[in-house]
Amino acid sequence: MGGIFGVASQESCVFDLFFGIDYHSHLGTRRGGMAVHGESGFNRAIHNIENSPFRTKFERDLHELEGNLGIGCISDNEPQPLLVQSHLGSFAITTVGKICNEEQLVREAFEKGKTHFLEMSGGSINATELVATLINARESISEGIRFAQEKIEGSMSMLVMTKYGIFAARDRLGRTPLFVGRKEGAYCISFEDFAYANLGYKTCRELGPGEVVFVTPDQVRTVYGPGNEMKMCSFLWVYYGYPTATYEGVNVEQMRYKCGELLAKRDDVEADYVAGVPDSGIAHAVGYANASGIPFARPFIKYTPTWPRSFMPQNQAKRNEIARMKLIPVDALIRGKKMLLIDDSIVRGTQLRETTEYLYENGASEVHIRPACPPILYGCKYLNFSRSKSELDLIGRRVILKREGEERANDPEVLARYADPDTEEYQNMLDDICKELNFTSLRFHRLDDMIESIGIDPDRLCTYCWSGRE
Repeated sequence: MGGIFGVASQESCVFDLFFGIDYHSHLGTRRGGMAVHGESGFNRAIHNIENSPFRTKFERDLHELEGNLGIGCISDNEPQPLLVQSHLGSFAITTVGKICNEEQLVREAFEKGKTHFLEMSGGSINATELVATLINARESISEGIRFAQEKIEGSMSMLVMTKYGIFAARDRLGRTPLFVGRKEGAYCISFEDFAYANLGYKTCRELGPGEVVFVTPDQVRTVYGPGNEMKMCSFLWVYYGYPTATYEGVNVEQMRYKCGELLAKRDDVEADYVAGVPDSGIAHAVGYANASGIPFARPFIKYTPTWPRSFMPQNQAKRNEIARMKLIPVDALIRGKKMLLIDDSIVRGTQLRETTEYLYENGASEVHIRPACPPILYGCKYLNFSRSKSELDLIGRRVILKREGEERANDPEVLARYADPDTEEYQNMLDDICKELNFTSLRFHRLDDMIESIGIDPDRLCTYCWSGRE
């Protein structure tokens, strides 16, 4: 996915910028970047963080960069921030989101002028540079940001830094969050609200969907007010959000306790222990244990000293191997035990199958799986939250294909029946997944219960990856 952070300060912003970006490291694994503006103009640093955490790669830059304005990011995709010079002047830009109509926008850009794109990411255009091109199609940066919001299908939140201040724009439908924090002599803009707490900032407010503000060291000025419609990504609470994060007034850790509690209320399984797959499954498991009375335990411990979360290879086989190597078993809590294991979700199923086999190899007699969200049946169109290239990477879709054949497997009506937890098709799908992944039993969180766990208006949540409804 990715996260963005910016600072406008009366003094040097670099220290706050460095740590504010670092606190977004749970959102991306490939690249990090910082850009600042000061007396010497614009300057930036970008590093690959696949094999080393953000902090270790940027410690030298902390001492070499200088400025009172700064923006930066943690990214799973293209290098950024970018430095741009155009008829609008010089600016730096960083984004988080996904452009679904990229080919159309590129074609329109070529048709309207002899332009070109320099930054390449995996052989395709850098999405952040495309956003900058859209901004440059208008006569001011603020008008350009609004134009980009209107043209982009998918989602796009952004920070655009000029020499006078920082434009902050939340995605048009608020699929990702954006907060404004304040302390004496400075403002910050952040994807995560907890990222600035230890830096002395207090939350001013969360930007509304599509809202655009201009931030200087002295004030935050509204450029465009928020829209009325919101479709915030529910998966932020289920998985991506850090436990200390709060979105739309709902804390992630608290939501996960509630999620586990509602999972337990629909379950009657007998188990010796409830455990969560580290890290995001743990809070769900605590909620389940509290509601069910089954003791919570940690049958395996993540070895964090040498396996930070930021290191995760792109190769799937290596990803599975690394995921396994991170976990150290606790024999006394596994051997001969009936384990109830909660993970945040099942996407491909490969890692959870490895984890289950790992428990069996270490003596578990039963392994019952309880994912904290419904079966994922649709690839996300709005955010880069999965590395899946095809919906057939999703284990639910593979099972449906086997049961229904190619002609019916993509039929919306057929998929709707498989997404409905009260149908025979849904139960057949669960039975097939359970058998294929070698679980003792399998029960997913229901969509209605998951929405209740979040606790905000369902019409303001995006549940597309489970329901297929926009």
